[in-house]
Amino acid sequence: MTTTSTARLLDRPDGRRIAVHDLTQPPRWRSSAAFGPAVSDGELASSLTSEAPADAPVVLMIHPAPGSGRFDPDPTATARNGVRLISVDRAGYGGSDPVGAGAFATVATAADDVVAVLEDVLPAGATAGLAGWSAGGRVALAVAARRPDLVRRVAVIGTPAPDEEVPWIPEEQRAGIDALRGLPAADAHAALAGAFAPMLAALTGDARFGLVGIDEADAGVLADPGVVDRLRAMLDEALAQGGAGMIADIAGYTLQPWGFEPADVAAEVLLGYGAADFVGPDHGAWWEKTLPHARLEVVPEVGHLVVVPLWEQVLGHLTRQG
Repeated sequence: MTTTSTARLLDRPDGRRIAVHDLTQPPRWRSSAAFGPAVSDGELASSLTSEAPADAPVVLMIHPAPGSGRFDPDPTATARNGVRLISVDRAGYGGSDPVGAGAFATVATAADDVVAVLEDVLPAGATAGLAGWSAGGRVALAVAARRPDLVRRVAVIGTPAPDEEVPWIPEEQRAGIDALRGLPAADAHAALAGAFAPMLAALTGDARFGLVGIDEADAGVLADPGVVDRLRAMLDEALAQGGAGMIADIAGYTLQPWGFEPADVAAEVLLGYGAADFVGPDHGAWWEKTLPHARLEVVPEVGHLVVVPLWEQVLGHLTRQG
């Protein structure tokens, strides 16, 4: 069952606004001076699953790079588990403003944005489950490390380890990134924009799936009903501001510190990786040995789109008590 609803915009102290999607129909948005008026359906309509109960456990999904908050990996599983699924567009994606010209959109910046949403959405004393797909996994872990009082459990799905620990950045790109180290944010962003402009201009339609790391290993998942449509909607919104969000993400997580130590993540973490993913189980194994309370789950015969077949298990982990 699907319907549509509007996203809300949350004001941040630096003057930015971030778009917050409620992917399951909430009882109502909490009354908060921080939230602006609803955005029109034409600007920020979000795909929903079913109406969440008033006391539904909150799960916050953090999207990949590029990506947007307009993505539910498996609406049927979300509805079956009775959660309230929320997501946030990171800076420069979808309806969220980019960071200022002289600032980096760091993992810590994104984590602070997520914390602001959780503080507004959660009842006093409540916690949420955090799911981070690909680049979103770093943000989920950063939130858990910085604000353990807000986080119940974490799921990290296809998230790369640091490149210096488990190399994954292509050699031809690594040299270019190293050349940007130490540059002001504006110069780094301008260089990345110039490098990525031809590729972004050439990619149309479903060829854009490659930007998210989806390839032939995910053919079986892409054949599942609704998956392609949901990915198209996510990428339409992800690229609404061109490559601004993706470029800011790349600069933020390759040129700046991540802003947390894995050892500070006290929550139990499910690590989900596809056996055929370019970000493979070796990345999950690094996180498993580095995080205090982590368990690795490898899904056979699937690539970076592992978030879809794993979603039922993710929700079970995030909502489990004790």
